[in-house]
Amino acid sequence: MSVSYAVKSLSQGARELIAFRIGDQEFCVNIMSVREIRGWTQATPMPHAPAYVRGVINLRGAVLPIIDMSARLGMKETEPTPRHVIIVAQVKSKVVGLLVEAVSDILTITDDNIQPVPEVSSDLEKQYARGILAIDKRMICLIELEALFPEKAHDKESEAA
Repeated sequence: MSVSYAVKSLSQGARELIAFRIGDQEFCVNIMSVREIRGWTQATPMPHAPAYVRGVINLRGAVLPIIDMSARLGMKETEPTPRHVIIVAQVKSKVVGLLVEAVSDILTITDDNIQPVPEVSSDLEKQYARGILAIDKRMICLIELEALFPEKAHDKESEAA
């Protein structure tokens, strides 16, 4: 029954997004890229990693990089507490853990619900922000994870060789 509902939703142009909080702001990503949501686990730091990479954790035998979404989006670094969560997401060929304050909602939207990103936004924001949802007096930024974590140019070169 749920499979036919998903097909029906997609055929009508509807899609589901998972909304999460970082500080006072809300963001959302396509729910199809979300593998699971788990509680905060202390990460092992990685030397020479970008500032937004908290480190790695062991997820059922696999090494999972943890990305501080607040830092990645240009805000202050997160001081995680047991209340924070990790959204395990598939981004192209990689699986990453997204550290966020809390998951706030599951939204079903159509393209009509998405408003364009304002022209006053920074170039960085325009790269990953696909639109703004104005829902129930809330402003939620729709993030394209593939744009936020692009494949590295040298990875493509090594695959071609």
